[in-house]
Amino acid sequence: MIIVITGTHKGIGLELAKYYIDSDNIVIGCSRHESVISNENYYHYIFNLCNPEQISSFAAEVQKNFGYIDVLINNAGIASMNHFLMTPIETAQKIMETNYLSAYSCIRVFISLLRKSVSPRIVNFSSIAVPLNLDGELSYVASKSAIESMTKILAKELAMFKITVNAIAPSPIKTDLIAKVSEKKLANLLEKQAIHRFGTFKDVFNVIDFFIKPESDFITGQILYLGGVFR
Repeated sequence: MIIVITGTHKGIGLELAKYYIDSDNIVIGCSRHESVISNENYYHYIFNLCNPEQISSFAAEVQKNFGYIDVLINNAGIASMNHFLMTPIETAQKIMETNYLSAYSCIRVFISLLRKSVSPRIVNFSSIAVPLNLDGELSYVASKSAIESMTKILAKELAMFKITVNAIAPSPIKTDLIAKVSEKKLANLLEKQAIHRFGTFKDVFNVIDFFIKPESDFITGQILYLGGVFR
């Protein structure tokens, strides 16, 4: 498969890229920084995902070099955990641009390349912060709620092209995204899950593997929450 993954500089995106390279796929990654991956089946593009014009240029390069893609994984995301009254509007705008609008733009420009695939798949990233309505994360939760709505609506709108659209909503995983969250808050969050542990990269791989395999062509519009969190 040819898989496009956004936000592959570190964290989940980096681990996803390495995992799918090791599974004999061609992986096309992107971020604002140089890649730490050196592999003949990995191609890295450096640009700002908050810039729709740069996203269009990225898609044009992918089309020129590969002709089509099988999977688009919208992983790139940021968070700013703070009280609403302490969160500047500029921060809220940046979170929405990075987490939601970049995914929106990527889907728009890659539709034509996905339509050339035998089993086209889109996987978006939400968070268990959405069903838990976590305080101190209003902007982040709003951006991920938008991802969930987009996932469900696009599942209907893109079904005519046989493109499935699903989302994974991980529980906390030990990455830079939660590095500044207090141990007390993380412990309280884990207690709200049915399974009281941190998520792992393998947990994420397992879900995405299920979403993108050819046999999952009847699975679309689904949000899968990890850790035993329920909507």
